[in-house]
Amino acid sequence: MEDKFYLTKQGLEKIKQEYKNTLLLKQEKVHNETPVAFHSEELDTEFVSFKEDIELLDAKVADLEYILNNVELIQEPPAGNKDSVQLGAKVVVEVDGEDDEFILVGTLEANPIEGKISNESPVGKALFGKKIGSIVQLNSPLKTNYKIKKISY
Repeated sequence: MEDKFYLTKQGLEKIKQEYKNTLLLKQEKVHNETPVAFHSEELDTEFVSFKEDIELLDAKVADLEYILNNVELIQEPPAGNKDSVQLGAKVVVEVDGEDDEFILVGTLEANPIEGKISNESPVGKALFGKKIGSIVQLNSPLKTNYKIKKISY
């Protein structure tokens, strides 16, 4: 079973740029830093280090290619589904008398500091598909109620 990576347009551009930068870094490293493999009968430590760096870059490229080949772009839902929490929704919830706002995104873009939570997080899972006025309760480790006040896209 293949993974699906849900990304916004901005998230996809960020991954594409990271992929491009990683390929350029590898190309520069190979072009400018390839050491001579042998100084004597023993393998040169500089060559071993270089080879490890290239292997790490190859692994990073492979990971990014896998993501890019399995991306599903987060689209605005059809008009009939805009009243429920879906991927890409900006949600205002009331928690313990305070309003909190976040955007529901895929795991690769999740960053709570930026107000982006994953659809696979406990809060994201609990709110997904719910409508304005819904109250969801999370029990980890304390009982916390989230009341959905506003949903926008």
